[in-house]
Amino acid sequence: MRRRLEMTEHHFVFVHGAGHGGWCWYKLANSLRENGHKATCIDLKAAGINPTDPNTVSSLDDYDEPLYAFLSQLPIDQKVILVSHSVGGGSMTAAMCLFPSKVSLAVYVAAAMVKPGTLIPERLKNVMKICSGLIEEETEKIWDFSFGNGPQNPPTGIMMKPEYVRDKFYNESPMEDYTLATTLLRPAPVMAFVGIMDIPKAPETDKIPRVYVKTGKDHLFEPVLQEVMLALWPPAQTFLLPDSDHSAFFSQPQELYQFLLQAASSLSP
Repeated sequence: MRRRLEMTEHHFVFVHGAGHGGWCWYKLANSLRENGHKATCIDLKAAGINPTDPNTVSSLDDYDEPLYAFLSQLPIDQKVILVSHSVGGGSMTAAMCLFPSKVSLAVYVAAAMVKPGTLIPERLKNVMKICSGLIEEETEKIWDFSFGNGPQNPPTGIMMKPEYVRDKFYNESPMEDYTLATTLLRPAPVMAFVGIMDIPKAPETDKIPRVYVKTGKDHLFEPVLQEVMLALWPPAQTFLLPDSDHSAFFSQPQELYQFLLQAASSLSP
């Protein structure tokens, strides 16, 4: 089975979540490249090694510009498999709306998967806001805020407080990956996440097959709330990583790798 899944070459494009960068996908990218696939790990604006100040990012589209730029330059006959994590699911969905002809498959890994143009139940909306730091009074316990426009205005940047990073992001991940992450995490732009739950309706996105990967030991986006979200916009396939924390790329990378190949094998040659 494994040999058959790896026979067709695919191009996977990875989209990170808040505070992270393309670096977080290094294990998946390495496994895919070693087995003949292409892997591109995008740094969204103000993330990874992108030099933008997160306090200056003005919107979701501004934040997503590096992903849009990458998709726009693909050859007309080339499609990619998008893979997103956490609130990066909103960035991926926005890109699917703008470039539906460039996406053959969309994989959400413990990610925000909201159908464009739909209303979200308050319970789920509040959890997504907490995960991205948009409810300041409820999230100030675990998030640090920066105020690029002055303390009298809403926050412009967020970063998880160091004492919560292990439990919320990496509770099942190897200590060495947690240690690596603590040296690379950056503040994330608040304005980038305001638009995640308000992406305009785009019927073309329904034609793109979607896959969801659930994380069974997730302390940030709890499994029961992942189920609520799945019911609102059911994907074509669902996989479960029972022992994964919020960061499956660290806690169960080989299992996630196999799920990606399995999902890709469902595409027509």
